[in-house]
Amino acid sequence: MRKINLSDFQIAKSETARDINRRIILNLIRIRQPISRADLARLTGLQRSTVSLIIEQLIEEQWITEGALGHLPRGRKPRFLHLNNERAGIIGVNVRPKLTTLALTDLNAQFITQDSLPTFEDPNEFLQELSVRIKKLRDSHPQIFCEGIGVGVPGRVERKTQKLIFAPNLGWRDIDIKEFLENATNLPVEVDNAANSCALFELWFGKHSEGVHDLIALTVSEGIGTGIIANDQLVLGVSGMAGEFGHISINENGDLCSCGNRGCWEVYASNSATVDYYSKTNGKNQTGKKDESVKPTFEDILRLFELGDPKAIESIERMAHYLGLGIAMLITSFSPSLIVCVGEVTSVWEKIEPIVKKEVSERTPLATNTKIIPTNELAYPRLRGAIALILQKHFVAPPVA
Repeated sequence: MRKINLSDFQIAKSETARDINRRIILNLIRIRQPISRADLARLTGLQRSTVSLIIEQLIEEQWITEGALGHLPRGRKPRFLHLNNERAGIIGVNVRPKLTTLALTDLNAQFITQDSLPTFEDPNEFLQELSVRIKKLRDSHPQIFCEGIGVGVPGRVERKTQKLIFAPNLGWRDIDIKEFLENATNLPVEVDNAANSCALFELWFGKHSEGVHDLIALTVSEGIGTGIIANDQLVLGVSGMAGEFGHISINENGDLCSCGNRGCWEVYASNSATVDYYSKTNGKNQTGKKDESVKPTFEDILRLFELGDPKAIESIERMAHYLGLGIAMLITSFSPSLIVCVGEVTSVWEKIEPIVKKEVSERTPLATNTKIIPTNELAYPRLRGAIALILQKHFVAPPVA
């Protein structure tokens, strides 16, 4: 049930109905391709003439294309429709503190070409270089009509302006990525928190989300992020910054977090926290002082964990303990059908899963109602989530009062 907001509403016009029908047809083509006009009319209950008008519009806009002729025992042979993956594409950008990745994909989020660049400390310098890289992607495939650019960022994004308000792990504040890239590329740009984009990835492309209407994407990287889908809607809050569970304090006397708070969940369960914990007793020089020059990466600790290094095992198992503690908090708060974990730690999920589930089962009576699964990092959930930021503008139901 959705209450009508009488202070901010939009009257449904005839164009609204056409837009809804257009998006339904576009979704059916995406899911069932190749499919004929007659099948679309049968599935939607729309008049064939109405379906044909929508199809012609989608062909003109290069969203779909006609393919091979079908075979029927008699009558006119149907021509099958499918997404126009040869002519239409989307650019996705995944911003992380050290490395930013970007890709040009087709409308099914299949990669056509990829690139990466260092994430510079100066956001203006970074955006200048990013716009150059985006131009190179487009120039390498001039036959592709780009529908837009989706950008996933590790920080808080204001709902209406899509301005990056604060990214603690980047050290950036009040950065208008959307305006800069739109001016530089003349393309529409959508910017959102990386966890939100990962939730959209699971909703659009996930193997476990069929029939799921409530899910949480838990991103575990330099920080902790949560993207929350409730009743098929992304939970945004008043300003668009809802779901910052990584910055909820689980120990008021804990270490200082980059957000300024103490004892935040990500101070214990993130990649950075695990590296810091491991380094406290390792990498000391001959004087007994910690040598920052030998500080390992999180990937180094994962490799040592797999090799049976005792301190690496202790560090990763500690991380699993705190992941379970936080996941229990999420389940108690939202009772979702599914929690999807995204991050490098999923490469050892089989070994840490018992620890995570033990913590969850001991801390919430709702544990059995929620399925907890890892994503495959090789599926590039963050990058494809950024692609979904553009796809949803065309495929989801339009906003109405």
